[in-house]
Amino acid sequence: MNKDKDNNYKSFQSRPLGAEGQSPLGAEGLAEVGLKVLIIRLSSIGDIVLTTPVVRCLKQQLPNAKIHYLTKYSFREILQSNPYIDKLHLLEENFEQVIMKLKKENFDYIIDLHHNLRTLKIKQALKKVKAYSLNKLNVRKWFLTAFKINLLPPVHIVDRYLETVKILGVVNDRKGLDYFISAEDIVPDKDIPASHSLGYIGIVIGAAHNTKKLPLHKLKELCVQINHPIILLGGQEDRKAGEEIASTDPIKVYNSCGKFSLNESADLVRRAKIIITHDTGLMHIASAFKKPIISVWGNTVPLFGMTAYFGNSMVPDIKFEVKRLWCRPCSKIGYKKCPLGHFNCMEKHAIADVAQVAERGIRS
Repeated sequence: MNKDKDNNYKSFQSRPLGAEGQSPLGAEGLAEVGLKVLIIRLSSIGDIVLTTPVVRCLKQQLPNAKIHYLTKYSFREILQSNPYIDKLHLLEENFEQVIMKLKKENFDYIIDLHHNLRTLKIKQALKKVKAYSLNKLNVRKWFLTAFKINLLPPVHIVDRYLETVKILGVVNDRKGLDYFISAEDIVPDKDIPASHSLGYIGIVIGAAHNTKKLPLHKLKELCVQINHPIILLGGQEDRKAGEEIASTDPIKVYNSCGKFSLNESADLVRRAKIIITHDTGLMHIASAFKKPIISVWGNTVPLFGMTAYFGNSMVPDIKFEVKRLWCRPCSKIGYKKCPLGHFNCMEKHAIADVAQVAERGIRS
């Protein structure tokens, strides 16, 4: 760091915040200062993708800022090609070692978009750094899951993430989410069946929790009713289920689950005509690529503010929910199996309607 830039750091840090929490330098002044900002979101796929507007808006609106990002090592693929991140820090097993490295960076701000016990320890260790954290609204979410009383604001999680950088004069540019794929992660045409080369529907069959996934027989029914090439999308853990679903029509349905990396799967999402998905990470990757989305919801609900996010782009976004179930939502995340055993939030979906909407989208 050169001497003039170092003086800029010291000059900014020594000045108190104004009466409304804004810097006395103002947004224009901040844009000239070489701030160093650490964004923290440790997991998971969808949650990290949903933070990308914060990264982009910070970098574009404060062009002299250095943007660092801390996430878990297992999620590095999501961010390693993001041009708005100056340095990526990866959390592995040695938590204390990561903290020591972060201390040496001399950050001006921490933007904590995870806000859990682990990130609290990081903020305590870097106690001289100003920190702003996401309000997770957990009490309000609990009221919705426990008593079915909705106290949640009608605000998307992206806008709540961006509230944390309002102090820096950063605003939502409404450009939506970002997902960047390096050249080596582009799937070669030869790795896609010739029967799918003119276009396909992508169906995401996985999710982090079983209560967010359609049962196997419903996914098979969906593939039977769609008269168009299909690629099944998911991870290694979805491969066996994908094989069974693809067995309904091995020519029409191609099982890509477990055959491609996360970024390669993202490329398959990018190339699809339409994505049918559960409430899961690939849904948010699809929205980053402005793909038309048909989302199928189980135990979670769009009211949590984690729906597909397109910014100002007008992209078809059709949500299927089994409404008027007294037990839904039963969790803000999900379970291994339905707590009541009936799994009506997924079993009662009219699969014919989902297929019909997909077919209509292909023809339009």
